[in-house]
Amino acid sequence: MFLKISLAALALAATLASASAQQFPTRAITLVVPLPPGGSNDILARIVGERMSRALGQQVVIENRAAGGSGTVATRQVTRATPDGYTMLLSYTSTFATGPSMYKNAGYDVRKDFAPIGMIAAAPSLVLANKDVPIKTIPELIAYIRKTGEPFQYGSPGAGTVNHLAAEMFARAANVKLMAIPYKGSNPLITDLIGGHVKIGFNPIPVSRGAIESGHIRALGVTTAKRSSQLPDVATLAEQGLPGFDVSLRYGLSAPAGTPPAIVAQLNKALNAALADEVVINRIRHEGAEPTPMTPQQYATDIDQEETRWAQLIKELGIVGN
Repeated sequence: MFLKISLAALALAATLASASAQQFPTRAITLVVPLPPGGSNDILARIVGERMSRALGQQVVIENRAAGGSGTVATRQVTRATPDGYTMLLSYTSTFATGPSMYKNAGYDVRKDFAPIGMIAAAPSLVLANKDVPIKTIPELIAYIRKTGEPFQYGSPGAGTVNHLAAEMFARAANVKLMAIPYKGSNPLITDLIGGHVKIGFNPIPVSRGAIESGHIRALGVTTAKRSSQLPDVATLAEQGLPGFDVSLRYGLSAPAGTPPAIVAQLNKALNAALADEVVINRIRHEGAEPTPMTPQQYATDIDQEETRWAQLIKELGIVGN
């Protein structure tokens, strides 16, 4: 008798879950961005959120939570949200790949505490040089570093950022020694690159584009496997003698663990519909990123691979978040 009751209860729960998924959504959905307004995370969330609202028939409301820890604090908060599809998270490299290793009290497991919805986009780092440095390519940069002495100083927009880690990956791949000069953001780095106070830097596309176009700095290479649509004439590091080099800042959407698969599938469908929209594609590319639609399963695999990859490097470098 007990077994029959238990099976009946499970069947009822499954029926209710299915019915709930069929009715979803019936109200606004909150998309949590674990950082202040204005950055790339916020901009990308608003770009896809606006288009997803149309696909879902309900408003996707952006909620910025600047709670600290490079976004890890607000990310932890999302794990406690009701797993009903009405709370999504802008998940990105700093919270899902590097943060758990850099912050001992991150308080979440990216593999267990979230239901991946899908990837939004991937953005490369640029290898940049002051205009007066006599180099134009990555092979010339490697030769220049070895000739002028090691460790060679370079600028990054902050310790533990993807740009910093991209530089360390470059140093290993090129077999050179580098010394990081961490800046408090991308804009101060660009200012010092233009002024010649630092000769080489690793920085994102959007903040670097103006100085590149004006000729004040030079882009030597992009760190992704494919060239950027925004800078099609700039070759990848892989093309320039570092085969397999592929580093990017990755953005996606996730929900709290336990969110019904049928609802996750609906959200994924709406996200990928947004990423197929030409207006959305162009706006994402303007931010220096490339739309990268995935299934929830593909995004889960990507999260696992990225966290594994960066955890090892962060441990070896001894990087600890503040």
